[in-house]
Amino acid sequence: MLQEEYKVELEVFEGPLDLLLYLIKKDEVDIYDIPIERITNQYMKYMEVMRMLDLNIAGDFLVMAATLMMIKSRMLLPVEERKEEDDEDDNDPRWDLVRQLVEYKKFKDVALHLEECEFVQENIFGRNGEGVQLGPEMELAMQDVNIFDLISAFNEALSKVEREDLKEIFSERFTVADKIELIVSTLERTEKMAFSSLFSGMVSRGEIVCTFLALLELIRLKQVQARQDSVFGEIVIVKAEG
Repeated sequence: MLQEEYKVELEVFEGPLDLLLYLIKKDEVDIYDIPIERITNQYMKYMEVMRMLDLNIAGDFLVMAATLMMIKSRMLLPVEERKEEDDEDDNDPRWDLVRQLVEYKKFKDVALHLEECEFVQENIFGRNGEGVQLGPEMELAMQDVNIFDLISAFNEALSKVEREDLKEIFSERFTVADKIELIVSTLERTEKMAFSSLFSGMVSRGEIVCTFLALLELIRLKQVQARQDSVFGEIVIVKAEG
């Protein structure tokens, strides 16, 4: 098994609230009226992929999965039965989760605003800095990709490959180390590469998983970066600066 041969240890991993906000934004749904069944199903699919990759899922993800399943089951109850259970006139099983998401999003937005302010401040020069020569501005502002963007793109690549027969799986041998060398050598020849091109020509799920684990390890080691020019846009892999 690939997981037994190699494990990717991610130091910092976005939490379950980040994943839910990601799914809500991706599906363009109202955060105050979450389609709980659809979001729960998508959340569980991401959990399956993370388990398959053996990404050391934090306990918070499992707690959130249980919470979503509970909310989903309660949403199936008639409104009258829900009122009897909670002894409230207007109780929505989703409300506590919505409140958590809204508060968390506020903190994230504030943190992002402060980060942008810090970036702007770093590029402000006083009178003594009038002679500073700045490099050319980038034509396209590229944003770092989060882990959920990567998992989403990986799952899409994996879905295009049929499940192999067990005999075919055991007859093949792919290693994460080999795929790391392949990605590094490719980026030595070119400045960037599309995420989808990583799996070009691959017909084995095992090889695709191996390649993705290699990419995660290179990102963790800060040797490469995953970027995209727009929200949910094409993911591009580039060599890390410095």
